[in-house]
Amino acid sequence: MNRLQGFGVGLRACHYRDFLQQRPSVDWIEVHTENYFGAGGWDLQVLETLRADYPLSLHGVGLGIGSASDEHFAEHLAKVRKVACRFEPALISEHLCWAVVPGRHFNDLLPMPFTEEALHLVCARVEQAQQVLGPIVLENVSTHLRFAADSLGEAQFLDEVARRTGCGVLLDVNNLYVNQCNHGEDAREAMAAIDASAIAEVHLAGHLVTDEVVVDHHGAAVADVVWQLYHDCVTRFGALPTLIEWDTDIPALSVLVAEAERARQTAAKALSMSMPDHPSKGDPCSTDSPAGDASPGAGWRHRADHAYRVSDV
Repeated sequence: MNRLQGFGVGLRACHYRDFLQQRPSVDWIEVHTENYFGAGGWDLQVLETLRADYPLSLHGVGLGIGSASDEHFAEHLAKVRKVACRFEPALISEHLCWAVVPGRHFNDLLPMPFTEEALHLVCARVEQAQQVLGPIVLENVSTHLRFAADSLGEAQFLDEVARRTGCGVLLDVNNLYVNQCNHGEDAREAMAAIDASAIAEVHLAGHLVTDEVVVDHHGAAVADVVWQLYHDCVTRFGALPTLIEWDTDIPALSVLVAEAERARQTAAKALSMSMPDHPSKGDPCSTDSPAGDASPGAGWRHRADHAYRVSDV
């Protein structure tokens, strides 16, 4: 099994031909799991071809792991498992959100209340998912509201889920910034609240500033302020697998590859400035595993205590 290292981009259908013809210089690719639920077709053929050359991450958007209703949960997990068994990804990730009520799936990443009751529910769902899929990774999401009943911040909530279940954390740096703008939260304090050993992957994306809120729309280049947050993220946590997301107004593949290269350069600069504090992380620009299994995310995988190959679960 390939472990994620280095800098990747999200694979989208409009770039299939470019990927097949050019094999761009990125270290790994990520896809939305639900796009590959079908029994056949070009999507699956393309992914089957590309996974021979690129390590793969499956990123789910439909499980709704925090939903009070468990309608369709087991069915959805079974579909994810089928995709994972076929493509043997290095990571499977989902979002810390809800999406389902009886009789309806909203097809959205809806905001969680960060209460003890919700914490128990999410931990139970994560454990259920990991019994089917093996270790999974949960991503912090952007929101336009917080609940008055919240007893924890999002980062504290996510860190506690990881501590109780052994799941990993997918740290979306752009979402931290969006929530800082929308809720007056401190993105750097949120990063500090998460155990470094739990973080398995980082996402970077663009956002839209409106008169009312900031929207995580994945339709623009990564903003300078988010690049600075990413620099601080690498300074704090060391080198981690990092993905460029772009899902609306998708530009030429070369633009995404250039963003991934900027992430590589930003990480290298941050790491060179903080190397005495992170002697075991190695060179973020290298795809070779450092000695002693100090590869990004290794701490989380060791804590999960089993190999990541879904077909063996």
